[in-house]
Parts: sequence; C-alpha cells; structure tokens
Amino acid sequence: MTITIRRTALSLAAATSLMVTAVTPSAIAAPVLTYIIPLPDDSRPLSVEFTPDGKKAYVANQNNSVSVIEVATGIQKTPISLPSSSPTFVAFSPNSNYAYIGKSGDGSLAVIKVATGTVTKTIDVGNNPYSGAFSPDGKKAYVTNYDDNTVSVIRVSTGTVTNTFDVGNGPSDVAFSPDGKKAYVVNNLGGTISVIRVSTGTVTNSINVGGHPLAVAFSPDGTKAYVANFADDTVSVIAVADDTVIAEIPVGNGPTSLALSPNGKRAFVTNNIGDTVSVIKLSQGAVSSTLTLPPVSRPRSVAFHRSGEFAYVANYFTDTVSVIRPRRVG
Repeated sequence: MTITIRRTALSLAAATSLMVTAVTPSAIAAPVLTYIIPLPDDSRPLSVEFTPDGKKAYVANQNNSVSVIEVATGIQKTPISLPSSSPTFVAFSPNSNYAYIGKSGDGSLAVIKVATGTVTKTIDVGNNPYSGAFSPDGKKAYVTNYDDNTVSVIRVSTGTVTNTFDVGNGPSDVAFSPDGKKAYVVNNLGGTISVIRVSTGTVTNSINVGGHPLAVAFSPDGTKAYVANFADDTVSVIAVADDTVIAEIPVGNGPTSLALSPNGKRAFVTNNIGDTVSVIKLSQGAVSSTLTLPPVSRPRSVAFHRSGEFAYVANYFTDTVSVIRPRRVG
C-alpha cells in the first residue's frame, strides 16, 4: 500500500518525449524555472535524489521504474526496471556507489550499483518502505515502514537488517543529523517526530508538529530541523539541541517535501496542491519568494544539487522533472 496525498481529485497526465524542454526565465526574483525534463509517459514520479558526487540523479517512479538523469546534460539513460515494485524513494550511499530504492510492492529494497545501473541485491524490510536515509558515515541505513509503524536498521557492509524498532503512526520520512548522533522520523498519521539515538537505536523523545507531516531535513550545521506539514500548509522549525518546536512558517498549499541549500541559507518546499515551490530564507524564517509550476504538476519531491546552483523537482501528474535555480541566471 502507498500513501495517497489527496485534497482534490487526482488524475495522471502523460508527458511527451525524452527531450529537455527549455523554459524562458522571467524577470522575477529567485527561484527561476530554467527547463523541464519530461519522463516517460505515466511514470508518476514520487522521489528524486542526486548522487552525492552530483553526477547523476535518480527518480523513483510509481510505474515500476527508476529514471536515471545525467546531470551535466539533462539526458536520460535507459530507465532501471523494477517489476511489480511500486518504487517509493531513492537514497544514495555517501560514496555514491550504491542506491537503495524502496519497493512498496513487496516490502523490500533494491540495491543498485550506480556505476552500472544494475540491481545487485534485494533486502527484505517491513510493509510499505516509504523513505530511507544513510548515516553520514555510510555504515547504517534507516528505512521507514509506513504500514508497520517501524524503522528497519540496515548494516550497509552486509546488506542485512540488524534491528527493527517501533516509532509513531505512519512513518513517512527519516533524516540523520549531520553528526550522525540523532535521527528524526516523521510520523505522518501521528503528527509527530520520533527522535532516535542512533548509537542505541532507541526512541528517546517525541515532538508534536503540524498536521500530517511528510518530510524532514536538517540544517547543514545540525542546529535546526525543518518539517513539512501537509495538512497545515506550514513548516515546523525544531531546535535540535532540546528537540523543541521554535517556529511555524506558513508556506503553500499541501507541502510534501523540502530540501535545504548546501550553504544553509534557503529551503525549497514543494507544495503539491498549489503547484508551487516556496523559498524560505532561513535567516529570517519566512518565505521570500514563490515559484509557480505548470498547472496540475503536483510536485512531490525536491532535491538540491551539491553545488547549490540548482534543484530538481519531481512532478507526479505531468511526469516531469523541473530544474529550478535559486537566483536568476544571465
């Protein structure tokens, strides 16, 4: 089973060809939509991530495939086929060698060797693995199992599950703090964040956030974390030192994901129902600008490139990836 994000009726829109479509930037403040990468028809992209080295991007498509984009050119390679898998997320090892792809169809992960685009292993986890993340040192990976209310802990060197622990209701995302000591698990149905002590794999605290939270990201310095609350149209700001909510930032309609720039100055938030991307100036704790995407894009996921010069947005209905830049180019 997968989460259906719905406040209005949803339907699929077919993309066109596998070419990069240019979009003329308008003379407005950042961000700017610079071009659009169409994916194959009916891909239904749910998650996009860059390899840590910045050379490729993977897009997990609900149609049982993973799109592979060469970042330098925007050209797609042959999609990786994962039959009967309904992929939900992409997570890369810190060395860029491997990708974990969540397979909600059978409760497992596909381990892909990035150099060859081949599946090298399958790891059984829980029911409906919906998100995953590698620890900063690359030794562990956490996978949230949405229907089981659990997190699977994987020893990366062996590709084996070493522990499974309970969290809140409907865990939809997970992120490690930059120092690797904590992990935050977003509980979509519970409206909470489970705080994990990574050294012991135990839940040490629970933080109340907004309605139906979906995604979390830490600031690069590890002092704050940001949570996208789908039902409240807000982003909760958490002080990591004492796990307390210190602010709520209004954003667009139906925020589903967020990504922080590598320099920690801004966050991009995808607003699924509003077809927009909110830009938060983190020093001010407020939205500084908003990018409107093509109608009925229904953006689901956003990722910043390591350079900080652009981000990719996966659009569920239009089967596209939008390439946006934090500031006007040219």
